[in-house]
Amino acid sequence: MRHILIINPTAGGGNSTTELMAMARAAGQRHGLDCSWILTQRPGHAAETCRSIAKEGEAVRFYACGGDGTLNEVANGILGCSNAAMTCIPVGTGNDFLKNFGPEMTERFRDMENLWNGPQFPLDVIDCNGRAALTIACSGFDARVARDVHTFGNSKLLPGRGSYVASLAANFLLRRLSQRWRVTLDGVELPEKEFVLVAACNGRYYGGGFFPVPEARMDDGVMHTMIVRKVSRAAFLRFVGPYSTGHYRKAPQVARCVTASEVRIEALDGEDIVTCLDGEAVANRSITLRLSGQKVNFFGPAGCDPNATAWEDPTLL
Repeated sequence: MRHILIINPTAGGGNSTTELMAMARAAGQRHGLDCSWILTQRPGHAAETCRSIAKEGEAVRFYACGGDGTLNEVANGILGCSNAAMTCIPVGTGNDFLKNFGPEMTERFRDMENLWNGPQFPLDVIDCNGRAALTIACSGFDARVARDVHTFGNSKLLPGRGSYVASLAANFLLRRLSQRWRVTLDGVELPEKEFVLVAACNGRYYGGGFFPVPEARMDDGVMHTMIVRKVSRAAFLRFVGPYSTGHYRKAPQVARCVTASEVRIEALDGEDIVTCLDGEAVANRSITLRLSGQKVNFFGPAGCDPNATAWEDPTLL
């Protein structure tokens, strides 16, 4: 079996590459593993590389060394390949994906020693116009905020959640909250025509730690979709707190969560629909969201659980 580190050399300020290569070299020598690494060169490079290697048919484990964007690319590269599996060594800024496993697991994922022979299990994947998302595919206001996070994050003065909050404030103050969309759930059109956001959730975290749908699970074959209709700025401000902490049910007049198998969004005005897939932004005139018929093989430290932070019954909390 091959073990390949996919390293984003710019992640986390670009200071981890030498350390990651040394980690792979040491693990290979210690356990007799076929270890190597590849440094990504441009957006899309990780997905292309992993897809090409996986198609060779040899058993391979990929280690996504970066943030959620690197993880997303590796997932897109190996989706549906039974011989390939992936994990994450977090060196990015937000690392929202790993929050699903609980706070005590993040440090264990940082060390390849805990990963190379870790248990493997399948994860559900959200399909958005043919592209995969492991955690959350959000469209609308939140997606525009996530897209603009990189602008604030580049200053290095507002890392992680700080850059997200700055982008949230800028979009809230300078742009209208809602857009005119046609939204259909399993073919049934909703009566509303303006929405603040629609977020399809497989995982539970995005935006540097926002926790919108606490009941979402990453392997149960169910896609939870949060729908937030047009509201005033004052109502939206009151909603952000409950939404970010898993208590969206406190604002039923603003939001609801559905478990439709297919969600379709079509733009009714001249503005594209911005969608963020694990933090990576794309823009389209229409999108279709559903769980993929294929899964991603994931591996991690012994005892890890992708649903560790899921709430059993959010209605009681």
